[in-house]
Parts: sequence; C-alpha cells; structure tokens
Amino acid sequence: MHVAPVGGTAVQDHVALAEIELCGELIIAASAADEDRLSLESIDEVLRVAEERGNDSPGT
Repeated sequence: MHVAPVGGTAVQDHVALAEIELCGELIIAASAADEDRLSLESIDEVLRVAEERGNDSPGT
C-alpha cells in the first residue's frame, strides 16, 4: 500500500486513471443498454477501439 507523504503530494498513475475512466464508461453503457449484455461491437465503440486501430495503421 502506498501512502502519500505528509504535505499533500500525491502520486498519480495515469494508466490506472485511464483504465478507471474506461471502466466507468463501460458501466454507463451497460446500464443504458436495452439488451442483457453489451455486444462486442458496442464494447469496441465505447472503448474507441476502431479509433486506436486507425491511429496505428501504417502511413499515419
């Protein structure tokens, strides 16, 4: 367990914060969905997978 030093200086883990934000977006999408489960396409859309793949393609 990491405890922030006295004086209010906190260490931020940007990767963990991004993962928490994505989890929150998935929870919101799942709660708003009409079906019991999100489809793989819906999950990809929420996580912006296609955008990331487009940015990784050669020539960009």
